[in-house]
Amino acid sequence: MGEIFSPGKLMLTSEYFAMDGALVLAVPTRLGQEFSFKEENDQRSLIYWEAYHQNKFWLKAVIDYQNWQIVETNIPQSAEFILKTLKNVQALSQTKFKSNFTYYLTTNLQFPADYGLGSSSTLMNNLAEWAAIDPFYLNTISLGGSGYDIAVAKEKSAVLYQSKPEIKYEKIDFNPSFKNDLIFIHLNQKQNSREGINLYKSKNKSQKLVDEFSDITRNILLCRELENFSDLMLIHEQKIADFLEIPTVKARFFEDCPVFVKSLGAWGGDFIMSSKFDGFKDYFWGKDFNTIFEWSEIISS
Repeated sequence: MGEIFSPGKLMLTSEYFAMDGALVLAVPTRLGQEFSFKEENDQRSLIYWEAYHQNKFWLKAVIDYQNWQIVETNIPQSAEFILKTLKNVQALSQTKFKSNFTYYLTTNLQFPADYGLGSSSTLMNNLAEWAAIDPFYLNTISLGGSGYDIAVAKEKSAVLYQSKPEIKYEKIDFNPSFKNDLIFIHLNQKQNSREGINLYKSKNKSQKLVDEFSDITRNILLCRELENFSDLMLIHEQKIADFLEIPTVKARFFEDCPVFVKSLGAWGGDFIMSSKFDGFKDYFWGKDFNTIFEWSEIISS
């Protein structure tokens, strides 16, 4: 049985503006999604799909891929998404689901689904690597999005990413000297990314503003001290708040926090980034935000 692994991701800069070509800085997480596969030439033309969350079984689907029908499942809606995605794999692949093989495919998402670290992007990349197809195109026709998360999963590295005028990215070694001062706090909920995207798309934006976020990303790479990094995070956060016309996460939950607080990814849920200060654990725990990671605990170096 073969195995593939793709890491999750955290988006440090450019959030929604990634869709309009702003330069994104994103880093891989230690946890991701495992994918194991076995193929047997037994003329049945079936796919046996099993999915686990943190090693706990949650989805089974048996799919007839000659007729693209679900034979058996315990969660019909999720099985329909898997069927649609695997049908896209067939259309793009030169070899998969072309002959009378039976496929045994198993996934295991290593992190809680509400962490927002990339349950879909890691799946897309694993399938694409297995089928030797373009993960960005598979993601586009199956899900959509800017694609930065696919770049992180594919390269298993921090990346600088731009979606326009065409997809381009580069692996980088993002290893700031102050990384051990940074912390990541989960906001106890999974944000609906589509809602945030719809709000963003409803606003008129200028190329000048898109370019300003790219400039912030480039300046972050030059930071040698936490103070400079913190200042850029505050500027970044306020620019997006002003554009979306909604409060920053610091204004909503952490107004008395003595350091910067920055949303990551879709605003209003998932993770935020901040920095250590005296009593920081007691501070966040006192507000019922109990899931706190240091850089080395969540980011894959």
